[in-house]
Amino acid sequence: MEISIKPIVTEKANNLIEKLNRYTFAVSPEANKYQIKSLVENLYGVKVVRVNTINVRSKNKSRWTKSGLLRGKTTAWKKALVTLAEGQNIDFYSNI
Repeated sequence: MEISIKPIVTEKANNLIEKLNRYTFAVSPEANKYQIKSLVENLYGVKVVRVNTINVRSKNKSRWTKSGLLRGKTTAWKKALVTLAEGQNIDFYSNI
């Protein structure tokens, strides 16, 4: 099973990084905490202390068009909050 992981860079996520050394990632819904921990440690070369996950449910969406009301859903996804060891950090902007 291939696990996809991408960082979430928002104002709230940046506040968590500065205050608690906690990084936010969007991961595959099938991924568990052990897989997320090993993937972050291998990708970024850091020591992970704790992983918290949140299942974000899909939302119902609707919009009016010429042909009438269209209804659909957003996709469900999983959010992972990864706490790193003291003194370690991840630089997301190093490859830019």
